Amino acid sequence: MGGFFGAVSRRDVVLDVFFGVDYHSHLGTRRAGMIVHDHESGFQRQIHSIENTPFRTKFEDDIVRFHGTSAVGCISDADPQPLLVRSHLGTFAITTIGAINNAEELVEEYFSGRNSQFMALSSGAVNATELVAALINQKDNLVAGIQYAQSKVDGSLTLLIMTDAGDLIAARDFMGRLPVLVGCDENGHCVAFESFAYHKLGYHDEYELGPAEIVRLTPDAIEVLSPARDEMKMCAFMWVYYGYPNSNYEGMNVEVMRYRNGAIMARDEAARGAQPQVDYVAGVPDSGVPHAIGYSTESGMPFGRPFIKYTPTWPRSFMPANQDLRNKIANMKQVPVPELIRDKKLLFVDDSIVRGTQLRETVNFLYDSGAAEVHMRSACPPIMYSCKYLSFSSSKSDMDLIARRVVDSLEGEEGVAHLDEYADATTERGQCLLKTICEDMGFDSLSYQSLQGMIEAIGIDPEKICTYCWDGRE
Repeated sequence: MGGFFGAVSRRDVVLDVFFGVDYHSHLGTRRAGMIVHDHESGFQRQIHSIENTPFRTKFEDDIVRFHGTSAVGCISDADPQPLLVRSHLGTFAITTIGAINNAEELVEEYFSGRNSQFMALSSGAVNATELVAALINQKDNLVAGIQYAQSKVDGSLTLLIMTDAGDLIAARDFMGRLPVLVGCDENGHCVAFESFAYHKLGYHDEYELGPAEIVRLTPDAIEVLSPARDEMKMCAFMWVYYGYPNSNYEGMNVEVMRYRNGAIMARDEAARGAQPQVDYVAGVPDSGVPHAIGYSTESGMPFGRPFIKYTPTWPRSFMPANQDLRNKIANMKQVPVPELIRDKKLLFVDDSIVRGTQLRETVNFLYDSGAAEVHMRSACPPIMYSCKYLSFSSSKSDMDLIARRVVDSLEGEEGVAHLDEYADATTERGQCLLKTICEDMGFDSLSYQSLQGMIEAIGIDPEKICTYCWDGRE
């Protein structure tokens, strides 16, 4: 996925954007960039790979030479960005977050006009942000261009532009799948995905964009260029997993949601008599921990940390492409506390169970460390569909998902017609899914949060939440 941060002010904002982007590092692991605008010297830009080195380490030398009263930066799991573009609309910096499922079709359509070209990536594909800029440049102004680009994209598109006047233009996705929040201090404005990022920099909450809304930010004002629409489908995973604990979206704090989510899971399990008695309830660190705290508090069973994730030398940004090495590194991060594992009955809560590869390694590691029982809980329902709006996981096919692989092994193509039943633990098919995954993964028991329970925990209008990856409903 990814995230961006921008600021425009009457003072230099380089350090604000440096730290603001760094505070979005949990949203991406591949590329990062900054573009700064100074009214005298123009634009300054740098893009680095952050696959093996944290953002702040890569950019420490750059911020010494950067200077300007407006700047944008991004963390990206996709192509290098932000990009600096010159067109009939002027020179502007642009960064985008989302997913463009019809990129090749849009490229071919663009080529049909002749006299056009793109810089190709090493794979031969086109940089998604460059493609969006090309779509924007087909119109007579930036607002019309942004709206045109969003209308052409199959997927989602949230973006941030910095003009050659130093203004920022922020646009939230047409369906509001990601948050865009504006902060304010006495000198100007900033824009971010994560509100805590600007709170730490001395800004206070000022505005939250609605779906499809486009605003211009200057040091003195927030100008609505295109109003928000009512319909929204914000990604539930921002609360369940991706969002940072200190942030708020649509008035709901991430950490509070996770406590409540865990408590609802425990409440519902107890009501149906499916709650095991264990020595400790634990979270699969880090994002599973608050869900586990909620579960522990509601169930009355003690919370513990039977293993700790060691991150000083194994940061999240170190994620090699080789799957075997990824698995090895995931295992190296897990440092056991033998006194809390040996001969203990343990219940773990993870934020989600996607492919299951690393979770299997975790279970084996716990049994090898002497655990008597390992029970697993997922803080969200079984994932049945690969996300086509935000690419929150690297799954390229539904068959990468453990729940879909199990359904396929049980019923083949016929199982697709019964995915709703498989996702419901109260049905025969739902129980069969749980039993099969338990046997395959080595759990003593397995339960998923229900879709209704997760939505209850989020606490906003269910019609405003995207649940596509669980129920396939758009």
